[in-house]
Amino acid sequence: MTGLKANLEKLEEAIESACRAAGRPRGEVELMAVSKTLPAETLGEAAGLGLTLFGENRVQEFAAKALRAAELWTGGVQERVRVHLIGHLQSNKVARAAELFDGIDSVDSARLAERLNEAAAKCGKHLPALIEVKLSPEETKAGLEPESAEMARLLELLPDLENLQMRGLMTIAPWGAPETVTRACFRSLRRWRDGWAAAHPRLSFDVLSMGMSGDFALAIAEGATRIRVGSALFGKRVPERR
Repeated sequence: MTGLKANLEKLEEAIESACRAAGRPRGEVELMAVSKTLPAETLGEAAGLGLTLFGENRVQEFAAKALRAAELWTGGVQERVRVHLIGHLQSNKVARAAELFDGIDSVDSARLAERLNEAAAKCGKHLPALIEVKLSPEETKAGLEPESAEMARLLELLPDLENLQMRGLMTIAPWGAPETVTRACFRSLRRWRDGWAAAHPRLSFDVLSMGMSGDFALAIAEGATRIRVGSALFGKRVPERR
């Protein structure tokens, strides 16, 4: 058994345990394998083990390994695999991102949404998207503050963007915070989702992407429908070079 296979089995047991504790069926929680910094061969192995949803942080990094990864996704695997951008998207990379990715999970401005819609239209795609919501005081965290004017503007704009399909919300809990703080962050996202869904019936809020390797059980308890797991699945990463 490879290390990745063993890690996946252990992770699946932990996810199932968290779902049972929360009184939720396992099928309600989607696993995203965060494959940033990893080579295409690792993505190929992961897809061969049944993983179908991957998260990448940078446009250029995935562009460099996308072709090789596609070559490794054989036997119908490529048709099932989806790769989403979960990192901050710079405006000058919007066109390439729309071409490369099956979803953008880090929309954080009305202008970015407009540009993604235009780029997706040129590609002939209907691009799924999540709004990244900032619920942590940390300056390094990206996303829109829920009570901001820009958030209100984005929510009003999205229904008219025909090639950008809003699916829900994403957030990152504060690093190293106590369990009570982490749970409160996830609970807050769920409550904002409920309020926005009622106020904006033309938009879909089915996806709540929250929880990572260290806190996904708490996220599941608070209603996550998608968890983003990297190190618990692939092992500790070598620090990225900037």
